[in-house]
Amino acid sequence: MLGSAIRELLPAGSQVLDVGTGDGTIAGYWTKERPDLLVEGVDVLARPEAKIAVGAFDGQTLPFPDQAFDVTTMVDVLHHAADQPRLLSEAARVARQFVIIKDHIAISTFDRATLAAMDWVGNAPHGVSLPYNYLSPGQWNDLFALADLEVERTSTDIGLYPFPLNLVFGRQLHFVSRLRKKRQK
Repeated sequence: MLGSAIRELLPAGSQVLDVGTGDGTIAGYWTKERPDLLVEGVDVLARPEAKIAVGAFDGQTLPFPDQAFDVTTMVDVLHHAADQPRLLSEAARVARQFVIIKDHIAISTFDRATLAAMDWVGNAPHGVSLPYNYLSPGQWNDLFALADLEVERTSTDIGLYPFPLNLVFGRQLHFVSRLRKKRQK
Protein backbone atom coordinates (compact mmCIF):
# COMPACT_ATOMS: atom_id res chain seq x y z
CA MET A 1 0.00 0.00 0.00
CA LEU A 2 1.19 3.49 -0.85
CA GLY A 3 0.66 4.88 2.65
CA SER A 4 2.91 2.17 4.09
CA ALA A 5 5.65 2.70 1.51
CA ILE A 6 5.95 6.36 2.53
CA ARG A 7 5.29 5.86 6.24
CA GLU A 8 8.40 3.70 6.49
CA LEU A 9 10.54 6.53 5.08
CA LEU A 10 9.46 9.08 7.72
CA PRO A 11 11.98 9.44 10.57
CA ALA A 12 10.72 8.89 14.11
CA GLY A 13 9.11 11.92 15.72
CA SER A 14 9.02 13.93 12.49
CA GLN A 15 7.08 17.09 11.84
CA VAL A 16 5.73 16.53 8.33
CA LEU A 17 4.22 18.89 5.79
CA ASP A 18 2.16 17.06 3.19
CA VAL A 19 1.96 19.29 0.11
CA GLY A 20 -1.11 18.66 -2.05
CA THR A 21 -2.71 16.54 0.61
CA GLY A 22 -6.15 16.36 -1.04
CA ASP A 23 -8.61 14.83 1.40
CA GLY A 24 -5.77 13.80 3.73
CA THR A 25 -6.43 10.06 3.44
CA ILE A 26 -2.77 9.04 3.03
CA ALA A 27 -1.41 11.51 5.61
CA GLY A 28 -4.22 10.51 7.99
CA TYR A 29 -3.11 6.91 7.65
CA TRP A 30 0.43 7.92 8.65
CA THR A 31 -0.79 9.61 11.83
CA LYS A 32 -2.99 6.64 12.71
CA GLU A 33 -0.17 4.14 12.22
CA ARG A 34 2.59 6.41 13.57
CA PRO A 35 1.34 8.53 16.49
CA ASP A 36 4.91 9.87 16.86
CA LEU A 37 4.39 11.95 13.68
CA LEU A 38 2.97 15.47 13.57
CA VAL A 39 1.46 15.92 10.12
CA GLU A 40 -0.25 18.91 8.57
CA GLY A 41 -1.22 19.51 4.98
CA VAL A 42 -1.56 22.24 2.39
CA ASP A 43 -3.45 22.14 -0.88
CA VAL A 44 -4.60 24.56 -3.57
CA LEU A 45 -8.05 23.04 -3.11
CA ALA A 46 -8.17 22.69 0.68
CA ARG A 47 -11.08 20.41 1.58
CA PRO A 48 -12.93 21.07 4.84
CA GLU A 49 -13.66 17.34 5.28
CA ALA A 50 -9.95 16.37 5.15
CA LYS A 51 -8.68 13.78 7.59
CA ILE A 52 -5.85 16.05 8.77
CA ALA A 53 -5.52 19.82 9.27
CA VAL A 54 -5.16 21.38 5.80
CA GLY A 55 -4.38 24.96 4.92
CA ALA A 56 -4.64 26.61 1.54
CA PHE A 57 -1.67 27.69 -0.57
CA ASP A 58 -1.25 29.13 -4.05
CA GLY A 59 0.44 26.09 -5.61
CA GLN A 60 3.81 27.83 -5.84
CA THR A 61 4.95 29.33 -2.54
CA LEU A 62 4.64 27.42 0.71
CA PRO A 63 3.52 29.79 3.50
CA PHE A 64 6.12 28.62 6.03
CA PRO A 65 9.60 29.75 7.08
CA ASP A 66 12.75 27.95 6.01
CA GLN A 67 13.24 24.55 7.65
CA ALA A 68 9.86 24.66 9.41
CA PHE A 69 9.37 20.86 9.06
CA ASP A 70 11.59 17.82 9.31
CA VAL A 71 10.11 16.33 6.15
CA THR A 72 8.04 17.56 3.24
CA THR A 73 5.99 15.00 1.31
CA MET A 74 4.33 15.26 -2.08
CA VAL A 75 2.19 12.35 -3.23
CA ASP A 76 1.23 12.59 -6.92
CA VAL A 77 1.60 16.37 -6.82
CA LEU A 78 4.50 17.50 -8.99
CA HIS A 79 3.01 16.29 -12.26
CA HIS A 80 0.12 18.71 -11.56
CA ALA A 81 2.38 21.71 -10.85
CA ALA A 82 2.57 24.57 -13.32
CA ASP A 83 6.16 25.24 -12.21
CA GLN A 84 7.69 21.97 -11.03
CA PRO A 85 11.17 23.36 -10.23
CA ARG A 86 9.74 26.13 -8.09
CA LEU A 87 7.38 23.88 -6.11
CA LEU A 88 10.09 21.29 -5.48
CA SER A 89 12.52 24.03 -4.40
CA GLU A 90 9.86 25.32 -2.01
CA ALA A 91 9.41 21.82 -0.56
CA ALA A 92 13.17 21.61 -0.03
CA ARG A 93 13.27 25.10 1.51
CA VAL A 94 10.76 24.28 4.25
CA ALA A 95 12.27 20.84 5.02
CA ARG A 96 15.12 20.34 7.47
CA GLN A 97 16.03 16.79 6.41
CA PHE A 98 14.09 15.15 3.60
CA VAL A 99 11.65 15.59 0.78
CA ILE A 100 9.68 12.44 0.00
CA ILE A 101 8.02 12.22 -3.38
CA LYS A 102 5.64 9.73 -4.91
CA ASP A 103 5.00 10.48 -8.55
CA HIS A 104 5.05 8.99 -12.05
CA ILE A 105 7.69 7.99 -14.57
CA ALA A 106 6.91 8.22 -18.28
CA ILE A 107 9.28 6.98 -20.94
CA SER A 108 7.02 6.03 -23.84
CA THR A 109 3.91 7.40 -25.51
CA PHE A 110 2.01 4.43 -24.05
CA ASP A 111 3.24 5.38 -20.55
CA ARG A 112 2.00 8.95 -21.02
CA ALA A 113 -1.37 7.81 -22.35
CA THR A 114 -1.85 5.37 -19.46
CA LEU A 115 -0.91 7.99 -16.86
CA ALA A 116 -3.10 10.65 -18.49
CA ALA A 117 -6.13 8.35 -18.41
CA MET A 118 -5.49 7.42 -14.77
CA ASP A 119 -4.97 11.08 -13.86
CA TRP A 120 -8.16 12.19 -15.56
CA VAL A 121 -10.28 9.50 -13.90
CA GLY A 122 -8.84 10.19 -10.45
CA ASN A 123 -8.66 13.98 -10.51
CA ALA A 124 -11.01 15.62 -13.02
CA PRO A 125 -14.08 15.17 -10.76
CA HIS A 126 -12.27 17.15 -8.01
CA GLY A 127 -11.31 20.09 -10.25
CA VAL A 128 -7.59 19.32 -10.01
CA SER A 129 -5.38 20.91 -12.68
CA LEU A 130 -4.30 18.33 -15.28
CA PRO A 131 -1.25 19.57 -17.22
CA TYR A 132 0.04 15.96 -17.61
CA ASN A 133 3.66 16.91 -16.76
CA TYR A 134 5.10 13.39 -16.64
CA LEU A 135 8.89 13.11 -16.55
CA SER A 136 11.45 10.48 -17.51
CA PRO A 137 13.95 9.23 -14.90
CA GLY A 138 16.62 11.58 -16.28
CA GLN A 139 14.28 14.57 -16.11
CA TRP A 140 13.42 13.70 -12.50
CA ASN A 141 17.11 13.56 -11.61
CA ASP A 142 17.66 16.96 -13.27
CA LEU A 143 14.73 18.40 -11.30
CA PHE A 144 16.09 16.99 -8.03
CA ALA A 145 19.52 18.50 -8.73
CA LEU A 146 17.97 21.93 -9.43
CA ALA A 147 16.41 21.81 -5.96
CA ASP A 148 19.75 20.79 -4.34
CA LEU A 149 18.36 17.39 -3.42
CA GLU A 150 20.09 14.05 -3.75
CA VAL A 151 18.35 10.70 -3.98
CA GLU A 152 18.87 8.66 -0.86
CA ARG A 153 16.61 5.83 -1.98
CA THR A 154 14.05 5.16 -4.69
CA SER A 155 11.60 2.35 -5.31
CA THR A 156 9.42 1.59 -8.30
CA ASP A 157 8.11 -1.59 -6.67
CA ILE A 158 5.30 -0.02 -4.68
CA GLY A 159 2.58 -2.64 -5.21
CA LEU A 160 -0.26 -0.23 -5.86
CA TYR A 161 -2.45 -2.61 -7.86
CA PRO A 162 -3.34 -6.28 -7.67
CA PHE A 163 -2.64 -8.68 -10.53
CA PRO A 164 -3.68 -8.32 -13.38
CA LEU A 165 -4.25 -4.55 -13.02
CA ASN A 166 -0.58 -4.09 -12.20
CA LEU A 167 0.32 -5.27 -15.72
CA VAL A 168 -1.37 -2.16 -17.17
CA PHE A 169 -1.36 0.44 -14.41
CA GLY A 170 1.81 -0.53 -12.53
CA ARG A 171 4.62 -1.31 -14.98
CA GLN A 172 7.06 0.82 -12.97
CA LEU A 173 5.09 3.96 -13.86
CA HIS A 174 5.23 4.99 -10.19
CA PHE A 175 8.10 5.75 -7.86
CA VAL A 176 8.71 6.80 -4.28
CA SER A 177 11.95 8.65 -3.52
CA ARG A 178 13.40 9.93 -0.31
CA LEU A 179 15.57 12.91 -1.15
CA ARG A 180 18.12 14.34 1.24
CA LYS A 181 18.95 18.00 1.26
CA LYS A 182 22.51 18.53 0.11
CA ARG A 183 24.85 19.78 2.77
CA GLN A 184 25.40 23.50 2.58
CA LYS A 185 29.01 24.48 1.96
